[in-house]
Amino acid sequence: MKNLALGVFLAGSVLAGPALAQDKAPQPPADAQTNQMKTPSAGTAMPTTAGGMGGMTMADTATAKIKFVTAKPAEVTSSKLVGKNLYNNKNESIGEVEDLVIDNGKTVTGVVVSVGGFLGMGERYVLVDPSSIFLHKADGKLKAMVDTDKDALKNAPEFKYNKNS
Repeated sequence: MKNLALGVFLAGSVLAGPALAQDKAPQPPADAQTNQMKTPSAGTAMPTTAGGMGGMTMADTATAKIKFVTAKPAEVTSSKLVGKNLYNNKNESIGEVEDLVIDNGKTVTGVVVSVGGFLGMGERYVLVDPSSIFLHKADGKLKAMVDTDKDALKNAPEFKYNKNS
């Protein structure tokens, strides 16, 4: 039970939160309108959201001054998640974390999971909501878990993903 609570805490604080460390600017009110991200013209940095809380942006040049942050002890880096096997509650390996989908350069909105296949043949990808993945840390090792089975993942809608581009 203690491990489950730890997993819920880690999943909530890591996967459902910001994907990358950011400054501690205040959150805008819930009723505040946010700017829609539009593709900028060449050489123009994309706008930040209301309240000045921006994430990574697409641009030809860097125009914002660099900021440094301090990571919280409970945060997990993407390099610790990508490549991890995904296990179900029966401790069966049912997939592998391939990548993270980051919205507006700051929020993890999906976890790309490879399912099926053998030695890379017949492999397909599904996109899993980060809030349904639980993390467990024991003996210094991180384990990713979901409450499903291999068949449910195999029958999930396919996510078109090319890890080379």
